[in-house]
Amino acid sequence: MSRTEAPPGIHGPAPEARVNRRPAAAPAVERQFRGIPISPGIAIGPAYGSSEPPAVVTRQKITAADAEAEGARLDVAIAQSRKQLGKLRARLAFLPEDSQAEIGPLIDAYLHMLGPSRLIRGAHRRIAEGLVTAETAVNEEADAIGVAILATPGDEGTGRRRRAEEVHEIARRVLRNLTRQPFQSFANLPQGAVLLAEELRPADAALIDPARIAGVAAAEGGREGHAAVMLRALGLPAVLGAAGLTEAVRTGQTAIVDGTTGTVTLDPSPASLAAARRGFAAFARERARLGRLRRLAAETADGQGVELQANLELPRELPLIANAGAAGIGLLRSEFLFMNREKLPDEDVQAEYYRGVVEAMEGDPVTIRVLDWGGEKEIEALAAASIVPEFADANPALGMRGIRLLLCHTELFETQLAAILRAGVAGPVRILLPMVTTLAEVRAAREVLERVVRRLRRRGERLPEPLPPLGIMIETPGAALAADAFALESDFFAIGTNDLAMYTLAVDRSTAEVAPLYDPLHPAVLRLVQFATEAALRMRRPVSVCGEMAANPRFTPLLLGLGLRSFSMNASAVPRVKQAIRALRADDCARLAHHIMERADPEQIRALIETFPVPSP
Repeated sequence: MSRTEAPPGIHGPAPEARVNRRPAAAPAVERQFRGIPISPGIAIGPAYGSSEPPAVVTRQKITAADAEAEGARLDVAIAQSRKQLGKLRARLAFLPEDSQAEIGPLIDAYLHMLGPSRLIRGAHRRIAEGLVTAETAVNEEADAIGVAILATPGDEGTGRRRRAEEVHEIARRVLRNLTRQPFQSFANLPQGAVLLAEELRPADAALIDPARIAGVAAAEGGREGHAAVMLRALGLPAVLGAAGLTEAVRTGQTAIVDGTTGTVTLDPSPASLAAARRGFAAFARERARLGRLRRLAAETADGQGVELQANLELPRELPLIANAGAAGIGLLRSEFLFMNREKLPDEDVQAEYYRGVVEAMEGDPVTIRVLDWGGEKEIEALAAASIVPEFADANPALGMRGIRLLLCHTELFETQLAAILRAGVAGPVRILLPMVTTLAEVRAAREVLERVVRRLRRRGERLPEPLPPLGIMIETPGAALAADAFALESDFFAIGTNDLAMYTLAVDRSTAEVAPLYDPLHPAVLRLVQFATEAALRMRRPVSVCGEMAANPRFTPLLLGLGLRSFSMNASAVPRVKQAIRALRADDCARLAHHIMERADPEQIRALIETFPVPSP
């Protein structure tokens, strides 16, 4: 479908379109632009462009006598920015629940950065000590923070870019308020309009009315940015990174946005228009069919049951999990509890969060991964408590991260374990240890858990019976190759294929120069997955896969053939993976896996996967 129904939003003055006027008599010629597919579906409608002139800031000095006034100007701009974000926050009530789940936390993060954050403190310091204007101070401090974030090595380059993007987005908002320059507006677009913009920022996406706008395309942007995440949440067909698009747009011309193929067509020919209408109808039918899968069992055509669970990063995503029909949470990332805080959350705060999630799952299991700080996540509370440096000066992917950090700061670890144990009274929970590489780490973690259990019992706290299982992430070659030994010390495995591929191939997929080398179908990666899975099955230990491979239905036959029967993925992927499972036979998948594991060429492996027939369920 081209849009998600929602109540109409808030409207203001009509946007200024960035257009090139052509002579009225000139015949329309079809033009097609290729970009990055962001959100599937097809939108057909009149094109409306939008652009925002950049806020140009030149470095200016001030006198010491003017410093106080410049600081006051900055405070006024900050207050105005907070007011604008407050209005955006209220606007979320008019958006679908899944959109609120994506956009709300980011606006909260923006509001936090407008408090006593490093950006604001640094800007005030530059005004007072550097004697520069408020605009110069904000611009230079944002640049300095962005450079520091991007220079921090680690395994999540996408996360670093997002954090730098967030800092610059807040700086941009403050700068526009300081310079009194207007913001980009998408209000008053006609029903069914196709929005074509130069760039779409996260706060801009919050202003999009999915009941009015049919589709979105922009000349800039990428697959992993916040704006892309929000467009997927809105359910709008969307394409980003379509270079040259806005220079060709004329207001009102017919436009087709194909969010599945990543193409934008202006002035389509009759044949292209007819094909797009057929594609629109087919997508609508497919979406309706996937929606009906929610209540059907996740089992193969020959009766093999499969556990499909969802990953959870923020509590606001819980409605997405319920709507997807997931049977529990296979990976609750607990980092959100520690972010955007000046102080570490105490046991009561954590227990309340976990209990709320467990109760919301109504008896379905919840696997909580303890804090996995890896340097790419900026957590001010950890830096303030002197647990980690504000910006790591070594490669955190190979340094103090995951379980290593927790075992060095057992008070942090014990607090989180105590909160999880208390929440476990409300429903089934499991405890997952990140970045385990040695048996000693598992044994030490179990000793800490037992110590916490004894302490809570002395306090008279209710504890779950039996106690939650203690499992490990398999995300390094060392852990995978020692899986048979780990199966003796841990209660379950969760295979994180993203990090496993990164560590195996020595590739940071967010680095453009080496990203093509990142390949989860590399035979070395697949053999590690196979080894870990077989070790778990021999010891009758539950094993799941929770990386991106789990969310790709093309990989489902291979994973089933390797013996995996539990997958955890983003909630939106659950229906398509369930659809694939219901169309497959376990013995066919086993034969496919056997053929694949005999191959040493990733291209041959990919060809086997692409040509493997997956019939309709």
